[in-house]
Amino acid sequence: MTDTPASASGAPLRLFNSLTRQLEPFAPVHPGEARVYSCGPTVYNYPHIGNMRAYVFADTLGRTLTYKGYKLTHVINITDVGHLTDDADAGEDKLEKAAAERAQSIWDIARHYTEAYWADIKALNIRQPAHWSIATDYVPQMIDFAKAIADKHCYELDSGLYFDTTSVADYGRLARHGTDEGESRIDPVDGKRHPADFAIWRKTPPGETRQMEWDSPWGRGAPGWHLECSVMSEALLGFPFDIHTGGIDHREIHHPNEIAQNQAHSCSADSGARVWMHNNFLVERSGKMSKSSGEFLRLQLLIDKGYHPLAYRLMCLQAHYRSELEFSWEGLGAALTRLKRLVMGVAPVRDIPAAAVEDRRLTDLLDKFDTAISDDLNTAVALTLLEDVIAMKKIDAGQKRAAIGTIDAVLGVGLLDLPREALRICPKIAAITGEEIEAALARRKEARAAKDFATSDKLRDELIAAGVEVMDGDPLGWDWRLGE
Repeated sequence: MTDTPASASGAPLRLFNSLTRQLEPFAPVHPGEARVYSCGPTVYNYPHIGNMRAYVFADTLGRTLTYKGYKLTHVINITDVGHLTDDADAGEDKLEKAAAERAQSIWDIARHYTEAYWADIKALNIRQPAHWSIATDYVPQMIDFAKAIADKHCYELDSGLYFDTTSVADYGRLARHGTDEGESRIDPVDGKRHPADFAIWRKTPPGETRQMEWDSPWGRGAPGWHLECSVMSEALLGFPFDIHTGGIDHREIHHPNEIAQNQAHSCSADSGARVWMHNNFLVERSGKMSKSSGEFLRLQLLIDKGYHPLAYRLMCLQAHYRSELEFSWEGLGAALTRLKRLVMGVAPVRDIPAAAVEDRRLTDLLDKFDTAISDDLNTAVALTLLEDVIAMKKIDAGQKRAAIGTIDAVLGVGLLDLPREALRICPKIAAITGEEIEAALARRKEARAAKDFATSDKLRDELIAAGVEVMDGDPLGWDWRLGE
């Protein structure tokens, strides 16, 4: 991506590096550039909204880097092979298991869920990366990478090629393995030299045939999950690159294993990325977030219940990416209400040409915004500053529009392109259509004009019973009454 930067100066950008557990000033490997790799989905099922928090975070990071004046190259991978049902290097390949259960082609399953993920990306106004890297497109490079490190760092078992984690310095430092705050829960597996050793290449068991398998020096089989990201990040960004992102669950096993591979391949202590960043969990107390529980919380479910997907994006932005965020329908409803207020506040300046921001009140607010977003992406504060700009009275409309555009370009809500009507999404369970609602409101208007208040009240009560909120005096006229 080569978006025109909105700000090449301002406060120095500081980001929290999970590797050092501290805030650090961003110092790009290549001056003026920012190269970012984000761990993408394993496309064996629909992503749940907890998964999508990681991509809202990565998008906000990318938008911030663009705003700060860097030429951004962002890569997100698609894992369509190699990820087992247990992150601790055990179980079945998730795609192979899904294909067997559904009696479908693994390629068709991967394509379907990749497209579903891309639809969610679009709905959340997440920008397209410079590259979508598909794991199966890089299998020859994965074999070459494994061959380059096999002699010094790997050993072979009947089940495949394994990485010896004692062959690199300070294995697991990202997860703080071996310390009181360490997070490793890797279970021992028979045949491995050390419990933390992980598979580089998995051989197809005798008598079995996988839908995705390739020939290699270690037998016919498939690459390990961790190998994929090392190979694709190096191929598209080069080592070292600037920032590697992912969910906090990747900090325990997946990313430490990536780092070990990168160290082995570079013959150094270099982790591959200068900065490792992780968003915290989205939690839902009922346990419906899990994909194994049947109807889990995916973005389409929110839409089916009448919530605009950008309300979920706003919900994520209201919390710091490193904070645990609890999902509730009440919280989502509050975020939708806040989104509606933002959209209504922006409406008067939406179609006014932007002007250079010179008013001191606006420049002061933009300076505060720059300080907040440069402080490890403090989106919660940035949102309140956006509301301050929108609420400002007696100010040049063109300057106000420009200030809103600058902030929203980083937050990614898309306020200047979002009409209020677009937020009115029909719940799937609605028993009345928009046309029927409009017709009832027209009859009610006629009744009110005729001072037939009994009929007017009856029509209003019927609409309320049908899940419609009647808004007298509001140009929108009506909205859906939403609940869980």
